[in-house]
Amino acid sequence: MEREGYRGRGRGRGGRDGGSRGGSTGGGDFRGHQPRPQQPQWRRSAPSPGHGSSSPPVRPWSGPMSPAVRAPSPQPRPQSPPGPSAAPVVRPPVGEIQKLKISEPVASSSSSSSQNATRYTPINRPDRGGTLAIRTVNIFANHFLVNFSPESIIRHYDIDVKPDIGPNHGPPVKLSKTVLAIVRNKLCEDYPDQFPLSMTAYDGEKNMFSAIELPTGKFNVKFLEGEDMKYRTYILTLKLVNELKLCKLNEYLKGNLFSIPRDILQAIDIVMKENPTRCMISVGRSFHPVEPLPDDYLGYGLTASRGFEQCLKPTSQGLVSCLDYSVLAFRKRLPVIDFLAEHINFDVNHFRDWREVEDALEGLKVTVIHRQTKQKYSIAGLTRETTRRLSFTLADPEGRDPPREVRLVDYFREKYGKDIMYKDIPCLDLGRNNQKNYVPMEFCVLVEGQIYPKEYLDRDTGLFLKNMSLAKPGDRQSMISQMVRSRIGPCGGEITRNFGIDVNTNMTNVVGRVLGPPELKLGAHGGKALRITVDGEKCHWSLVGGRAFVEGKRIDRWAVVDFSASERYDRLYQDQFIDKIMARCKTLGMDMQWPVLCEPASMRLFSNVGGLQELLEDVTSRAYKIGKGHLQILICVMSRKDDGYKYLKWISETKVGVVTQCCLSTIANKGKGQDQYLANLALKINAKLGGSNAELIDRLPYFNGEDHVMFLGADVNHPRAKDKTSPSIAAVVATVNWPAANRYVARVRPQDHRTEKILNFAEMCLELFKYYVQLNKVRPQKIVVFRDGVSEGQFDMVLNEELVPLKKAFRSMDYQPTITLILAQKRHQTRLFPKGRMDGTSSGNVPPGTVVDTIIVHPFQFNFYLCSHYGSLGTSKPTLYHVLWAEHGFTSDQLQKLIYNVCFTFARCTKPVSLVPPVYYADLAAYRGRLYCDAVMEGQSPASVSSSPSSLTSTSLSLEAAFDERSYKLHADLENTMYFI
Repeated sequence: MEREGYRGRGRGRGGRDGGSRGGSTGGGDFRGHQPRPQQPQWRRSAPSPGHGSSSPPVRPWSGPMSPAVRAPSPQPRPQSPPGPSAAPVVRPPVGEIQKLKISEPVASSSSSSSQNATRYTPINRPDRGGTLAIRTVNIFANHFLVNFSPESIIRHYDIDVKPDIGPNHGPPVKLSKTVLAIVRNKLCEDYPDQFPLSMTAYDGEKNMFSAIELPTGKFNVKFLEGEDMKYRTYILTLKLVNELKLCKLNEYLKGNLFSIPRDILQAIDIVMKENPTRCMISVGRSFHPVEPLPDDYLGYGLTASRGFEQCLKPTSQGLVSCLDYSVLAFRKRLPVIDFLAEHINFDVNHFRDWREVEDALEGLKVTVIHRQTKQKYSIAGLTRETTRRLSFTLADPEGRDPPREVRLVDYFREKYGKDIMYKDIPCLDLGRNNQKNYVPMEFCVLVEGQIYPKEYLDRDTGLFLKNMSLAKPGDRQSMISQMVRSRIGPCGGEITRNFGIDVNTNMTNVVGRVLGPPELKLGAHGGKALRITVDGEKCHWSLVGGRAFVEGKRIDRWAVVDFSASERYDRLYQDQFIDKIMARCKTLGMDMQWPVLCEPASMRLFSNVGGLQELLEDVTSRAYKIGKGHLQILICVMSRKDDGYKYLKWISETKVGVVTQCCLSTIANKGKGQDQYLANLALKINAKLGGSNAELIDRLPYFNGEDHVMFLGADVNHPRAKDKTSPSIAAVVATVNWPAANRYVARVRPQDHRTEKILNFAEMCLELFKYYVQLNKVRPQKIVVFRDGVSEGQFDMVLNEELVPLKKAFRSMDYQPTITLILAQKRHQTRLFPKGRMDGTSSGNVPPGTVVDTIIVHPFQFNFYLCSHYGSLGTSKPTLYHVLWAEHGFTSDQLQKLIYNVCFTFARCTKPVSLVPPVYYADLAAYRGRLYCDAVMEGQSPASVSSSPSSLTSTSLSLEAAFDERSYKLHADLENTMYFI
């Protein structure tokens, strides 16, 4: 169904600020100082030998440093906070920003690296932070200050482990993390004086860090292992890689060092994760207890687990550990047969479906109980034969007798004294590297801590898990505080102290500013415009009392396909629904005529791609003849949500060329809340048809001139967790109406599997730009790009592999607009909690419009947290906006107010959203592309499947089609509509 909420990131979460600031809590400034806007900078990369010396990266700074901390560089730099072990202080007034000329990259005359002549780098903060506010709020942030001695050194060692085997055994196999951890721990156990366990931290693969100097070289490590429980010998080679001096990190936090010392941050991060890694289950950045709570059982062999996720952040107050509450679904530690019985109703006496069992187990880790071992095995698959039919060739270990054929049931009885009970089901194949290892299911137990992807949960289980994760602000704050103080948490034990690291277990106290909401324009009967003020606490507005859309579209030709018509209980009350939606649309300014066609259908068609396409083509064809024109909208009524939704959207939008709006009969039939539901449908329908639901009374802040401005939003949707082949889907959206800036068009492309870089970014932007010019007869002189989905380590990629090609493409057209590039990040762990009742809303969250741009933000780069929405469920999560490039000279106030106001222009609801709409729409467009991809791969037409010589060939053709841009090509009638909302 059409989603009302923001997919995958949640609608809510809060905001924060920092520092103690005096001043009025009214609508004025905290400070009167207004520095001149900062210009972006570029830097030259290191030249090739023989091409002269290089100058350091150009970076504009906010003002002169005090003589005590002045760096030797001639560039002025801002006063920085003290070292992380010192108390935070308020920064001094900021001087005027140095004016810098923006130079475009110049091709090098050298043949070595013309494209590396320049590298763009993220800009710095243009001022001390914003000043605008209607009030201030006191906030706790889940940032815990990490104190360390700048004189400390962490030693980084490369660790290499190989089994001690002869050269005739072939190349050594890759060892599992379990074996590597056992080898490292045994080394520390055998040599406690040289390798004290509490003085080292290990990432589980190649890197070990130590607080003291360790012996280097090769070491033999022996322990009992394997089926025969014999001693196995491993050779561990330890080599010193680097001595990481923490003074370098201290200089970065002070602003005296340009590039972030990632190696030091990685080392401290691993040190802080060492204690929970030993005591808990590690999943990515999160840690969960080994034994979940009994009340958290989800059914189907699954359990929920409450843990925490942690990361390190350099901030204005110093290095902090950001720790947040985390909920994941895991498979229970159960015997394999018991798990299958709970998960798929597996019956050992009536085994039929190999594929269902293999899908449930493939790739999972198990231990075995028919012999003594701690080794973990991965399930490669199932045997094609049942256990009683399995046999294999057994060689004599002494070499005296010739190999003989042995039945598996006899082997287990003779070797282990075990009689196999369930002989009529297959065995598990636990082999590696094409070597078979058959073990009966009854002797295998699932290993704890194996995550179950949320997207595979059924609706009720997923809702239960979601509600568990939506902890109220007070509860979440309490759980985080308990976790950071726990003996099994990142601060527990003696490891961090041995490295000279001390974590303050109190949350960071900051001050947030609440921005005032904008006034909105709605329509009214008679065509007059209404000026409205939003609700004071929630910033919502209503569509009752004679209020209408600013521009409601007239609907002369529409039709209904009622897929609920074949249902016994959930059938649509068709006449009632048509009367009410026509009446509701009319009150909102949409003159909706009687439908030209109402077609009954069955939900079974959603699993018949060919039949569904025939139905849609037939309905649109007959409607064209009856209505003497193309359908404007096709309303599709479903009795329930169905996976076939993707086929409906793909067929209607790429094949048939009709805009569809789906709705549920179970909700449409209800009396309670029906008016609001119909209004929500009208919001979507009007936007899809090119109407305008609501607009800002005043023009967007900062852009007050006559120049046109275009907003771009970009995102990439990646395949599901287990998907190893499907393409990633890139989407770029753009506004096409100025100054309202609330109508968008989109371009969607498939690209390489799990590639975050948008490979065709410049090409997609040019398409959108050309349509803007075609529609408005003028070029936009200013462009603001919002990019979603990238981490801090990908900033360089976005700047130099997406922005630079875009600027180059524009220059090739003799077009050089000013561009600002902003990242919008929701995948972070920062949470904000009101300090007192007066600081929050009735739900316990920070108010809409809360912005924080001090103390918990970057030491010198331009970023801030903004909570633009009202959080009614759980704890609000702010969006982190990071400005990478700015040619418009935004101050903090101007940009924060601009983004907040744009959040009120989202077409699907009557409230500000949590994420700036260009990014929100890009996410929706990319998700629509994902539906197309799934439809192509899962719903090949009967003709294409029957023509394939095998299922393997059919799969290959489906995958090829999924990477073909033609599969995502919209019908010409829909190409420039907001079909994706």
